[in-house]
Order: sequence, then structure tokens, then C-alpha cells
Amino acid sequence: MPTAIPLQRSVLRLTGEDRVEFLQGLTTNDVALVGPDRSIYSVFLTPQGKFLHDFLIVAAPDALLIDLDGDADLRADLLRRLKMYRLRSKVAIEDVSDRWAVVALIDDGALDAVGLPAEAGATAEYEDGYALTDPRTPSLGARLMLPAATAQGVVDGLAVAAGNADTYDHLRLSLGVPDGPRDLEREKSNVLEATLDQLNGISWTKGCYMGQELTARVHYRGLLKKRLVPVELDGPTPIAGSDLTQNGRVVGGLRSTAGEIGLALLRLDALKQPEPIVAGATKVTPRQAVWERG
Repeated sequence: MPTAIPLQRSVLRLTGEDRVEFLQGLTTNDVALVGPDRSIYSVFLTPQGKFLHDFLIVAAPDALLIDLDGDADLRADLLRRLKMYRLRSKVAIEDVSDRWAVVALIDDGALDAVGLPAEAGATAEYEDGYALTDPRTPSLGARLMLPAATAQGVVDGLAVAAGNADTYDHLRLSLGVPDGPRDLEREKSNVLEATLDQLNGISWTKGCYMGQELTARVHYRGLLKKRLVPVELDGPTPIAGSDLTQNGRVVGGLRSTAGEIGLALLRLDALKQPEPIVAGATKVTPRQAVWERG
């Protein structure tokens, strides 16, 4: 049976004839692909190519909806930056978070429950809102964007179990999927360290966008020295941010966790060594994400 999990998300609405071109020049993915049957995952970078925000982009009639982290400060920051870059573009940007509810459907039968294929980003209108297969990986199930006033009634009408944020965290960490603001450092992290390209977050063919030059250079020259990887924890769960060591040398840091699993940013050379990686008394074992292409 699928599980329904309310997510704490914010929603921004972009209207105006330049909305696609405007976002195309600011974010990592190809906004021209967004339409009634497709949504995308994308990232907003600094001019130096460092992580700031990640979000989903969904097409609505005469508008684009940005589904981002629900933290009010993060929402205000992205809204401010978008308005700063608007200049003479014919685009209006509005915070409509109070009008929308976002719900994840996970576990067996989640996509079938709302009539979606197991194709990343597949999208359809649903109960005056939208249903989409998670654009990062279909293993994360479906996401519903529904009018806030009717969302609970829609979910109640589905044959689903109730879940919470911990349930969702455990799934995404078991899959090795980062939560941008929790697992990447804003204005510091390189998105390729988090393998967001393999999670369908970066287009290598769309042309220029803010931060594109450094991102492309790292990609094509193979300059990465660290990578965010899923890990298994054997011992007491360390706090996020704990140093990870190998033979007494710091080789990385722990990010978010859920019980016995988590994500860690680790040096690539440490991944090639047989010696154990630890966080204090806890053994930390890297493993490959199920969606990873090598």
C-alpha cells in the first residue's frame, strides 16, 4: 500500500511571456522541457557555480510553479534573488505557498495510485493540481501539488497509509538522494560533488546559465576530489557535521542521517582504500546509490 507524506515545501509562481527564458538563464536544467506532461528538477547556483537552492519546476496554465524547501528564510532568499535578476524581463514572481500543499506518495503502488508511469518527471493534471513522478528518480515515488483547501480531502480519498517526514527521510537516504539545504553547504558546495547531474538536475546541452562555466569545467576535466555518498552506520548515530576519519586522517563529513543510514561527503581517494572509515566509535561504510550510473 502506498504511503502519503505531507511535505514542508514552499511554492513560487512565475508568470509573463519571458518566464521560461528567464529561468533558463538562471538554473542548471533545461526549462524549455517543462510542459503539461513533464516537470524537472533544477538548481540555482552562485555566479561562481556554488549551490544555493534546489527545486522542482512544474508547468501550470500560463505559469511556472517552483516547488522548493519550506524554510521561510530560504524561500525569501530565492524570491529576492529572482527579483534581483529580473531586470527588464517580462516576468512576475509571486509567493503562493499558502495556496498549495505538497504531498509525497511512496512505497509499492504509489505511481499506480495516481496513474503515473515510472518515468522521471512524468506529469499530469490531478484534482485541480498536479501529480508527477519524482524527476530525480522514480524510486522516490510520486509528488502531488494540490490546492491547499482541498488537499487533505484528496489524500483521504486515496487508499494510502499515513507517513511523516521521518518516513520520507529514511526512503531518500536509503536511495542516496540528498536534500539540498541539509546535505549541501550553501555558497560552498559543488553540485557535482552531490551527483545532482545523475539525479537529472543538470543539462549539458542547454547552453549558458549562471554558474555554468565552473560546473562544466569540473565535469569535463574530471576535477572532483570529494563526493556525497550513501553510507551505513554501525554504532551510535553521529550528529550531522561529524568528521569522518580513516587511519586518523579526516576524509570527510557526515550529512543527514536516519537511524542506521545517512549521507556523507567523502574524499574519492578514501573510497579506494580498504581501511575502515569511522565517526568516533561508529563504523561508516560507503555504498553505491541504486540510481548511480558509475
